[in-house]
Amino acid sequence: MSDSRSASDAPQPTAPHPGAPVRHTRAKGEPRFPDGPKADPAGSHFERRIRSFQPRRSRVTAGQADALQRLWPLWGLDIDGQRVIDLGELFGNDHPVVLEIGFGMGEATAQMAAADPHTDILAVDVHTPGQGNLLALAERDGLSNVRVANGDAIILLREMLAPDSLAGLRVYFPDPWPKKRHHKRRLIQPEFLTLAASRLAPGAVLHCATDWEPYAEQMLEVLTAHPDFENTVPGGGFAPRPAHRPLTRFEGQGLDKGHVVNDLLFHRVPHRVPSPDQHQEQPPTG
Repeated sequence: MSDSRSASDAPQPTAPHPGAPVRHTRAKGEPRFPDGPKADPAGSHFERRIRSFQPRRSRVTAGQADALQRLWPLWGLDIDGQRVIDLGELFGNDHPVVLEIGFGMGEATAQMAAADPHTDILAVDVHTPGQGNLLALAERDGLSNVRVANGDAIILLREMLAPDSLAGLRVYFPDPWPKKRHHKRRLIQPEFLTLAASRLAPGAVLHCATDWEPYAEQMLEVLTAHPDFENTVPGGGFAPRPAHRPLTRFEGQGLDKGHVVNDLLFHRVPHRVPSPDQHQEQPPTG
């Protein structure tokens, strides 16, 4: 954001052929992408809690590396937890902002951004190839309403976003952590919902989707029980997939295997205002 270089002024890396893996020798301690996302942006500033995500290591293609080098200074954000973000300044407008946690390779995010150009999307992930791919898609499709954040979404919510600053939150196909001993790592927990509610404006929609049915049932249970959220489905239960959520390749493969995908859409309820009687002193007894 502080780098004023235009994308066209940045040096263009060369590659043997499109889509080839990037291979170059780095000196010890040299960052993988000098102008791109940091390996551990928050460093040791915050406690090492149980993480709900697991970094995935895979090769970065030449196109993804090029996008990370050129576009990260313009459209990227490292989650360092050191400041509160001015979202209007980040996007250059006053449009509503939706936070998306975990976007994979970014195809669905790019589709949603293109379909709704007056909604800004702050997309968070730790997968470097996906970050590069989403930046490349945003450039290709002329999407000015996408910003890519690198790091821990909990730190972003807790330290870097102002109260009531989000118009929505999307959590599509989070890691289900299927083994019972790993259930504590699942993202959708009461503590997370309390944090998310503090950053969502009243009326904002929390939209979750998963193809792991036991996790879907847990999501439904904890969301239904949480006082800051209300199911948009009359009578409760899962929601039909809304038209604005694209059918991804990952989801299509799951459906072909017989997986059931469940969507959950819950409103952030209005802030509770104490009644005047609660502020009055109670008369002494006896």
